[in-house]
Amino acid sequence: MKIDVDKKGFAIENALPPVATILLVAKDVARYEWAITTMRQERYKVIETDSVPSAHAVLQEGIDLIVLDHSAEGEEGIRFVCAMRERGVSTPVVFVSDKTKEADIEAGFKCGGDDYLKKPFSVKELMYRIKAILRRTHVAQCEKLKVRDIVMDFNARRVFVHHTEALLTRLEFKLLEIFLKNKNKVLERDYLLESIWCDNRSTQKRTINVTINRLKKKIDPFNEKNYIIPVRGLGYKFQ
Repeated sequence: MKIDVDKKGFAIENALPPVATILLVAKDVARYEWAITTMRQERYKVIETDSVPSAHAVLQEGIDLIVLDHSAEGEEGIRFVCAMRERGVSTPVVFVSDKTKEADIEAGFKCGGDDYLKKPFSVKELMYRIKAILRRTHVAQCEKLKVRDIVMDFNARRVFVHHTEALLTRLEFKLLEIFLKNKNKVLERDYLLESIWCDNRSTQKRTINVTINRLKKKIDPFNEKNYIIPVRGLGYKFQ
């Protein structure tokens, strides 16, 4: 098995994909080296940032969970999580803090935090909490899919765009599911033809274009979001 080493000297096994991606937000990241090492040993990808503005910049990179040092970030961290939740971002957040007053803990949960870990804490305890939250998140994601401000509820077969329901046909629902599960990937028309119409050659590629345009109007009636864009000569992409 080929072993690579990242810029900080941690071994990376290329054959094993990361279990999940964790964003660590802390002004003094060096204090978390012991925790970061453990996360990477357990195959978590860790992205480190030393400020809330930097966290905003990487939030779109497929983050599965955020560990936020509330001690250092203070009210800025609270505002960061509040803003996330207002935008419909449901990424779980674990606050780590030496602020142990009931009002501080309440503020962390009220703004949308999923857990609040008091300092000092053991690495084992942090990992137990991370794994528990990701396990619950995985179960919920099996029933729902959320990308940007679009939520697909597979059990109820309903779609909500910024909390407003979009009424889709069976084909439109399946088409949107494929786009959301392949965010930022170019999907060729032949691939969509095979995936949705089971490679029915009587279905013309023009039919795909018509269906996509109809879907776009339902999830973005004012053409402001540009969810689905054409890629000339290839197909379409959800961004």
